[in-house]
Amino acid sequence: MESATSTFDIIGKIKQGDEAAFSLLFQKYRPRLAVIIHYRLSPEQRRAIGVDDVLQETLLKGFRDFNQFTYQSPGSFLRWLARIADHVITDLIRSQGRQKRHANEVLQFRSESNPNGPEPVDSMTPSRFLAESERVTGLLAILDALPEDYRKAILLTKIEGLSTREMSEQLGKSREAAALILHRALKRSRQLQQLQQEGESL
Repeated sequence: MESATSTFDIIGKIKQGDEAAFSLLFQKYRPRLAVIIHYRLSPEQRRAIGVDDVLQETLLKGFRDFNQFTYQSPGSFLRWLARIADHVITDLIRSQGRQKRHANEVLQFRSESNPNGPEPVDSMTPSRFLAESERVTGLLAILDALPEDYRKAILLTKIEGLSTREMSEQLGKSREAAALILHRALKRSRQLQQLQQEGESL
């Protein structure tokens, strides 16, 4: 779960005009947002529009509409990005049956071919991006191997940052039952992670 102070401080820097802080903020949330998007798309939708496309467009819209965000509590920024992702997914699915947008109609970050665009939201080197992608892929492999209620419990609490009470409401279970599911889910995920690490060391 996010650190309220660090996120609040980064957002404060952005609102004071420090655009470089955007890179730090989006790097902080990019992996968890990618996991959220992955599970909000069906397998067919992942093949058609791709998690990376949704993630990139979500971050673009987050960058463009940042002045509409108000920090309320730990987790509020990720929930805001997740809502943007939901709208992006809906728009991209609707556009599947229509002619694809021209590249110049889509907001593009600053580059040699687009010197007047906004600064990129992250400045990851290829090696750092690859390392992050491998971590996300490893996490998705573990989550995919879990029973659905275990996976939902981890997504809701450890990825989206909901409380146990909020998780229980989402799962439609008592707080005690939801807490037990989460406990078992975390125990099973640690076992799978250990097996994954042992496999990588062979």
